[in-house]
Amino acid sequence: MTFAVRLRGVTRRFGAVTALRDVSLDVADGEYFSLLGPSGSGKTTCLRLIAGFDRPDEGTIELHGTNATGVPPYERDVNTVFQDYALFPHMTVAGNVGYGLRIRGVTRAERERRVEEALDLVRLPGVGARRPSELSGGQRQRVALARALVNRPRVLLLDEPLGALDLKLRQQMQIELTALQERLGITFLHVTHDQEEALALSDRLAVFREGRLEQVGTPAEVYERPATAFVADFVGVSNLLDGPAAEALTGSARAFTIRPEKIRMLPEAAAAAPGQCSVTGRIRDVVYLGMHTRYVVEVAEGALLTVVEQNRETTSVDVHGHRGRGVRLAWDPAHNHVLGA
Repeated sequence: MTFAVRLRGVTRRFGAVTALRDVSLDVADGEYFSLLGPSGSGKTTCLRLIAGFDRPDEGTIELHGTNATGVPPYERDVNTVFQDYALFPHMTVAGNVGYGLRIRGVTRAERERRVEEALDLVRLPGVGARRPSELSGGQRQRVALARALVNRPRVLLLDEPLGALDLKLRQQMQIELTALQERLGITFLHVTHDQEEALALSDRLAVFREGRLEQVGTPAEVYERPATAFVADFVGVSNLLDGPAAEALTGSARAFTIRPEKIRMLPEAAAAAPGQCSVTGRIRDVVYLGMHTRYVVEVAEGALLTVVEQNRETTSVDVHGHRGRGVRLAWDPAHNHVLGA
């Protein structure tokens, strides 16, 4: 396998704060890879090191098999798209997109051709004469993408590129980013704190916590088989049970997780199917979310289980009336994921 990016034992300190701790990571050529984690987890520091904007205190960074640890940004075959777009307000769209080409001494005719090609690629033909202030947020994001792609990098780095967009536009841009990456076939390395965004976009993702890698895997692997309690809780919503509560359900006190959508909520007097995990409880809270409702159910040993149900035939009036009701929860034990197993 050819690797576009390889990190080996990378550590970065800022005074007394260690932003990255002994991180080793492989990103395949042509892969859409996301760095996911909360604020301060080290994901943006990792991206800056790959871009060359910063240097590690320890470890090495390889780009396509070549040690790039001390190579300046302008000599690396990568380009970066920033959350705030970083467009020059006094320049036209074409001027922004073609700026890097002009700095490199590309002829005007070739520059104009490649700028037009890049704008067509991000579905913005004919806007080259406009200023960034005349464009919507989504259009400015596409201009930033065109500017990064016009130099034809082998790796595109995206630092929270959709963070400034509203929900509907963010979802639309997610579809466009994956389509663009598939069309170009280059490596996309995407930093985000949005779990759903990382799951939707990525071939694989790395979950960061306090400067360390918690888990690397496909979206399904990370979601269905979280390596740690932190990953289970951070990537989506998960129920974590251990001690007496876990033993009552599984016969073992070992900590395990069960995702809310795997649990069925039945009338309290109903019987669970043979072999299923089953427990009775009382609905303590109800959160109506349009397409689905999230229930918080208090069960034995004082544990709280979150359950998600699709609103196929119910309304907000119906579901809020369920608060305080006794219920039985049941699920297939195959969906229990024992942590550390």
